[in-house]
Amino acid sequence: MELAVIVVVVVTALVFDYTNGFHDAANAIATSVATRALTPRAALLMAAVMNLIGAFLGTEVAATVGSGIIDPPQGIGGLVVVLAAILGAITWNLVTWRLGLPSSSSHALIGGLVGAALAAAGTVQWDGVVDKVIIPMVLSPVVGFVLAGLLMTAVLWVFRHGRPRRVTTGFRHAQTVSAAAMALGHGLQDAQKTMGVIVLALVIGGYHQGFEVPWWVVLLSAGALSLGTYSGGWRIMRTLGRRIIDLDPPRGFAAETTASAVLYTTAFAFSAPISTTQTITASILGVGATRRLSAVRWNVAGNIAIAWVLTLPAAAAVGALAFWLLHWLVGAAG
Repeated sequence: MELAVIVVVVVTALVFDYTNGFHDAANAIATSVATRALTPRAALLMAAVMNLIGAFLGTEVAATVGSGIIDPPQGIGGLVVVLAAILGAITWNLVTWRLGLPSSSSHALIGGLVGAALAAAGTVQWDGVVDKVIIPMVLSPVVGFVLAGLLMTAVLWVFRHGRPRRVTTGFRHAQTVSAAAMALGHGLQDAQKTMGVIVLALVIGGYHQGFEVPWWVVLLSAGALSLGTYSGGWRIMRTLGRRIIDLDPPRGFAAETTASAVLYTTAFAFSAPISTTQTITASILGVGATRRLSAVRWNVAGNIAIAWVLTLPAAAAVGALAFWLLHWLVGAAG
């Protein structure tokens, strides 16, 4: 029974990873597609490959997700908590994808974990949630907005005497590099979250010791994320690439460069599972504001912000509901 539940958890986690890929594909490539630096299909292929590579660059974030958010009970009860958390995250991903809102898959998963743990009367490591989730959730968009604005201001000053057509062409080529860096950062951050919940399930079931990520978990998580990315997330891509602001190549380059730098820093220096969605969206807002504040469609940005605020509690609520349903089903089967 326990082994069967572990298999279900692993498969469900990979389904979440796949939805994370197509939900967050826009993070890496929306700006490049919007500025015509890359064709949509070439951009998706590049993002899928770089996501795959990024997933192999570290496991510190996976350890945070697996051991620093909740302390679930051992055995079947703990596995049900993890499964319910993943189902909560998948549900929120699908809802926001259907609405075309770039919400955070990372925070959906963490919200699911917290909600399911509370429903199971388990322990939530609130210090870890605050230090590794809430504080980075607030700071990363602010940092992305400010740094992207500063970088864009520097770009405008350095190239103020350049010929517009030549500058645009140069930055269109540079965007292929910045988009690849963004996709690499997405793979580094987001694949590790799936690795973390799979390892957590293995530890709960007694099939693994410690939170070192086995090679096969890395491989499966990277593959599912990469496959989901290649399938694309066109609804959200339109929101990020066109509805917030009309991007040009210099602004696309500045946004992607800033967002990828934030992703690398938080992963390697702080082991914090931040939202790639929030980071790139805030960076786009930052570069857009350098043109003029009215150039940003703040009503769209407001809708996105509402989705950000709702993600943790909404995913937690769905995770709790999923736990109660699964707990009843397991009890009935037993």
